[in-house]
Amino acid sequence: MVRMCWLGDRLTVDVFERPAMKQTQAVGIDLGTTYSCIAWLNEHGQPVTIPNQEGELSTPSVVFFDGGQPIVGTEALRNAIAAPDRVVQHAKRYMGDANKFWKIGDARFSPVHISGLILRKLIAAAQEQIGEIREAVITVPAQFSDAQRHATLLAGHAAGLERIEMINEPVAAALCHVLGNEGLAFTELAIDQQLLVFDLGGGTLDLAIVRYRQNEVKVVASDGDLELGGLDWTKTLVDLAAEKFIAEFGKDPRTSRESLQFLTIEAEQAKRSLSVRPRAAITVRHEGLLKTFQIEQAEFEKAARRLVQRCEEVTRRILKDNKFGWAHVDVVLTTGGASRMPMIRDSLKKLSGRTLNTSLSPDQSIAHGAAYYAGMLLANQEYVRTVFNSKASSRLARVRQQSVNARSLGILIRDEESGQRVPHYLIPANTALPVSRTHLFGTVVANQTRVHVRIVESGAGADRPPTVLGDCVVTDLPPNLPEGTEIEVTISYDHQARVHVSARELSSGRHAEVEIIRQENVNAQLEQKRESTEDTLPPVELSELAPPNAPATGPSANANSAPQTSKADAGQPVKGARIGDPEFDALHELSAWNASSDKADVIGDQPVLLCNSCGAALGRGGVCAECGAESAAPKRPRQQTKPTAPKRAKPPGAAGARPSAASDPPPRKARRTERLDTSEAEFWDLVDGDE
Repeated sequence: MVRMCWLGDRLTVDVFERPAMKQTQAVGIDLGTTYSCIAWLNEHGQPVTIPNQEGELSTPSVVFFDGGQPIVGTEALRNAIAAPDRVVQHAKRYMGDANKFWKIGDARFSPVHISGLILRKLIAAAQEQIGEIREAVITVPAQFSDAQRHATLLAGHAAGLERIEMINEPVAAALCHVLGNEGLAFTELAIDQQLLVFDLGGGTLDLAIVRYRQNEVKVVASDGDLELGGLDWTKTLVDLAAEKFIAEFGKDPRTSRESLQFLTIEAEQAKRSLSVRPRAAITVRHEGLLKTFQIEQAEFEKAARRLVQRCEEVTRRILKDNKFGWAHVDVVLTTGGASRMPMIRDSLKKLSGRTLNTSLSPDQSIAHGAAYYAGMLLANQEYVRTVFNSKASSRLARVRQQSVNARSLGILIRDEESGQRVPHYLIPANTALPVSRTHLFGTVVANQTRVHVRIVESGAGADRPPTVLGDCVVTDLPPNLPEGTEIEVTISYDHQARVHVSARELSSGRHAEVEIIRQENVNAQLEQKRESTEDTLPPVELSELAPPNAPATGPSANANSAPQTSKADAGQPVKGARIGDPEFDALHELSAWNASSDKADVIGDQPVLLCNSCGAALGRGGVCAECGAESAAPKRPRQQTKPTAPKRAKPPGAAGARPSAASDPPPRKARRTERLDTSEAEFWDLVDGDE
């Protein structure tokens, strides 16, 4: 660069070099339940899958611990039969569960540890071929909660990434479809379309209604099932073969871990064969006995009918809940490895009454879409050097995508009638991201110095209980505040569906400090208390398992980008429940910990929910008694998992405080004793812990 300036009557010229910018690659990673894949965009804007060190385009999401050395991929899968107690699979299904650990030898490994090792394997192989990778886009199921997304970020940082963006898997598939499987220079949709993306992977089902207009991909709605995937069809085949073996030999191969693992691998191969052939063989080996059985495709479809029905229910639900008919859907786009099964395709054809679009690669399209999104982000950054040519860079910079939140977001408020807490949702599901909602709260005592609000997300499905994200504690309020001082609390989802909270005291305009105390951090404190009196196995840090060529970590790059999570705020893997201790239940521990807190301290800092229109306290159902206005966001009724479960009262307007300053609180009713669904009972034990 050249700089010229006048000094008096003299012109000075300085020549200096601009600091060289490191080249940044557009990398997308599909972190799957059963298989994972990594891709990048070349200079022409073409997505290219990067093979691993063994030359495979997809890497099994399996980790085998050979002594202290972790082995990831196909070699780990081979060892699953000989040493099933040292192999971890399907960790993605437990992401966000702070109490899930696998005990391997003298160490414990969390889902974050396992996912971090899988990501490290993918990144190490890619770096050998395209150079250093410091940032990437990682795909997640649309139904992932904030805790599950947070765990995915932790795994990415543990694998050596400095900056991580996330995109929902069906959105990545839609991007791959509209921008083209073969790259920007080859194909591009010329007409507007409304797509139904059906993504049935190894562990999850994701659906999205996506509207495409020129240079815009907009998600209208999303739905899915986090516990429905190809694994469940594999288990169906395992049960079929096991029952045949029992009928002939009177022994169940599922009772032995080695025999079960051998049978599971056989069933997985048979499932793939049954997608292209009318029958397949499954060999069962148990206690010295060996037998091969033929499974007919019709027999398989009959046994798996209930799984197909679950897919159909989710498909109908996303259309019904969002007032869509099949006439509004132009294309049914399938992806995910399990979508290859004829029973799935036949079911979708029958439901939709049209031919399916199966042009996407079931195994690679999600990673390709993530790479496209990474390219879109890089093309819109000013001080980034990429490999793209001008045409590809210009095309990527024009494309925009907008997603929606799959879960409702709100707060827990106390029901005046039952005394229990129930969700009050401020942001309904399928709201365009990013989104914020602001609500007024009133302090309940004079000189109150903090406000305590519990943040909650709706469950992953209508039959699932809500998920408590954590306690939001607003501190640093001005001194000498009178009772009833209005506090404005804003909760929001960013473009990655991560949760943020801010607060402001209205009379002074002062912004208060907000901290979300997450459940996993509370669990960590509980575990530390237990460790003071008992010996437990320590969790292993991922850095202790780093291979010699592991990518180095450093300061975060590209601070001028969209919201992101750096290592500094990602935290460290936390401790959880001890393996092999069935009496230890973190939910009940948390309940006991809350119950032991001082009642006045817990209840006294919980504010009253106020009307945003007139400032009066909201009454039952979120309706203002003064002006009649209702709360801005609709409240989704909580569904029961069993028809016989008792219905709980509707949400009231006060959050853990008296309904008005002039009256005493109503007498609390005795706690219900009817039997609830186990998961729901644990949830209500958790949220009612301060009684």
